[in-house]
Amino acid sequence: MGLFAATAHADASHPTLAAYYGLHMVLHQGVVWAWRSRAPAQRQRTPDRRWVQVGVSARHCHALSTEGELWRWSPEGSSAERVMEGMSRVSIGASGWFGIDRGHQLWHATGESAPLPVASGVADAAVGDSADYWVGLDGRLWVRGLAHRGQYGDGLLRAGSPAVHTLSEVLAVRSHTGHALALLRDGTVVGTGGNRYGPLSSHGLGDKADRWGPIFRNAQSIATGSRHSLALARDGSLWAWGDGFSIEPRQLVPQALACAAGDTSTLAWLAGNMLVQWEQGREVSRIALQA
Repeated sequence: MGLFAATAHADASHPTLAAYYGLHMVLHQGVVWAWRSRAPAQRQRTPDRRWVQVGVSARHCHALSTEGELWRWSPEGSSAERVMEGMSRVSIGASGWFGIDRGHQLWHATGESAPLPVASGVADAAVGDSADYWVGLDGRLWVRGLAHRGQYGDGLLRAGSPAVHTLSEVLAVRSHTGHALALLRDGTVVGTGGNRYGPLSSHGLGDKADRWGPIFRNAQSIATGSRHSLALARDGSLWAWGDGFSIEPRQLVPQALACAAGDTSTLAWLAGNMLVQWEQGREVSRIALQA
């Protein structure tokens, strides 16, 4: 599987893909591409840097350089601005962005505000629409923000302050519209929070799950959108569940390298540099991007 087999430290299952509602990004052979909905992918005019990760919010594209610089710009063509230095990985969402620096310090910023330190000894983080999460180097998962949809997974519907330890033995975390997925070290995918459309499979379906519950086994990485979720299994197969798919996880393709989930969209890299996009579970395009 090569590079793509690494456990994710991005909004998607891998740093080279990103999706947030209708905005998508892909990093391919050093070139950054972005597009909305089903429009053609457009090569982005980025600063002269070597890029290692892409990320999207509702309005902006982001890219992280090998030097640790986080840049952002509007996909409609505004000039890129540098917003932070010294980062090793980032997570972008509605409430701003998380950045983990090379000393495993977690930073958070919203809008135009200056980044502030949040926690130390952090391995992974996810910015959601209502609650934010981070994983310590010790595998403990922490959450802060709203809890009305069961986002904490502790059985309570009240917010903790400043942050609550909610799960252990965690490898990665992804969150979106009122729900979250966590990948445990043994390959189990668990979820908590809002589940009206099935992003948590049958766990709390129809309303919400207020405790973490198992969804999928033997996963190597995960991604979640606003209404559906994805898991890349250890054998390389890609699975999806939620709106546009069945409630129980079903296989999309037998082999994939990386994946991302937006609102109604699903993205996946296949072998041969083939990028596939689904909309509400139906394949709509296959693109062989060129540098």
